[in-house]
Amino acid sequence: MSADPKIAILLSTYNGAKFLQEQLDSLLNQTYLNTVIVIRDDCSSDPTPELVSHYADSHPDKIHVVANDNQNLGASGSFSFLIEYVLANKPLLQLDAAYMMFCDQDDVWYSDKIEKQVKAILAVEAEGSEDESDGVPVLVHTDLQVVSEENQAIAESLVRYQGLEIERNRFSNMVISNLVTGCTTLINEPLARKAVPVSGQAIMHDWWLALVAAAFGKVIFLDAPSVHYRQHGSNTIGAKEFVKPKPASRSFWRKVFSRKPNEHLIEVALQASEFRQRFGAQLSLKENLGLRISACMAARVGIIQRLFYRIARRF
Repeated sequence: MSADPKIAILLSTYNGAKFLQEQLDSLLNQTYLNTVIVIRDDCSSDPTPELVSHYADSHPDKIHVVANDNQNLGASGSFSFLIEYVLANKPLLQLDAAYMMFCDQDDVWYSDKIEKQVKAILAVEAEGSEDESDGVPVLVHTDLQVVSEENQAIAESLVRYQGLEIERNRFSNMVISNLVTGCTTLINEPLARKAVPVSGQAIMHDWWLALVAAAFGKVIFLDAPSVHYRQHGSNTIGAKEFVKPKPASRSFWRKVFSRKPNEHLIEVALQASEFRQRFGAQLSLKENLGLRISACMAARVGIIQRLFYRIARRF
């Protein structure tokens, strides 16, 4: 096992010229030097492709640009493509093992982000037993600092800002609530190979990877921010401050008894159903039952959805 394996940083760009330069500079100024930035543009209509080409020409040993295929795959689809691209092109990218990190075009990475996460994943892999010849799937993720469009601090911890229960990271918990933010994530090759192809029913690539890691390997959280998570009008998901609902309020009870379905819970249900179809034969009876319960949230009656959500949450 190399002490400093080459890390592939996967970057999907789309109309990101406004912030991309700052992000690329943060990637090129990491304390960990053994990296290659693998960039795929998702059919941008702004100067993003020209900016990427300029950086690739200036740093040919650090940046690899995937040939333009004129397809708009969306964020999850584009990252899923990049995972498979890296696995298929390890010799071209000079990778002995396909360690991958995921990068959003509008954030800024702390200078020691890669160094700290590589140290963590190597430590976990070193704990593996001899009978695990194919390697244990491992995912390492971190907290984030939430910042404004101008990179001014909004919250020092995304976990606390969003009220995430980061300790609820067992597989059954991950099925209904994703705790992993893609732009903080480092995965190893066993996880990548187990997870691909990322299902079209996956809500996001990071959630699918987290489910696979929780089911078949290890999910490791580093309780410190590694990314300036920029909030602006074009965020694909973004950070929303958690406000605890008040049971005494009329809106709370209206929501509890509403028949209107929650579209997000339907997406969660479809993802759970797809995961069970793909991996059910390799999961325990309890894990399969949990996926079945979560799949019942596809019901298009709000109160029934919430009933199955509460059962799944306590499963």
